[in-house]
Amino acid sequence: MQLTNYTEYALRVLLFLGALERGEKTNIKEISRTFSISENHLSKIVYELGKLGYIETIRGRNGGIRLATEPENIRIGTVVRQTEDNLSLVECFASHGNHCIVTPVCQLKHVLHEALGAFLHVLDSYTLADLLANKQHLQAIFRKGEQ
Repeated sequence: MQLTNYTEYALRVLLFLGALERGEKTNIKEISRTFSISENHLSKIVYELGKLGYIETIRGRNGGIRLATEPENIRIGTVVRQTEDNLSLVECFASHGNHCIVTPVCQLKHVLHEALGAFLHVLDSYTLADLLANKQHLQAIFRKGEQ
């Protein structure tokens, strides 16, 4: 299974924001520089994360972005489900466009469905707070990336 760049970048944004001190704000430009990701692409991700309630955007002179909730409340599995547009591992998972002739008797689809469930179950067992256990190390790396 491979996550899309969109989901990976969404998780990176959340990590970056989670590594900030409580209440501290940043901006898209800073995150873009740190991860070498297009500001335009990040803007779309930040907008979506805001709609989902993970981050808040403060406009104006002293504006910026920050987490809207505590890292303990952000489940990684939920973020993945909300940002991945397609978790269909194989053609037969899709409700439309399945042309596989083996589908009616195939056991592989059941195995892959179980594997996907296990994958998401593991992600559900972690929160953003778990990923921030090494917060000081992350902060040091992020500061280097800004330069």
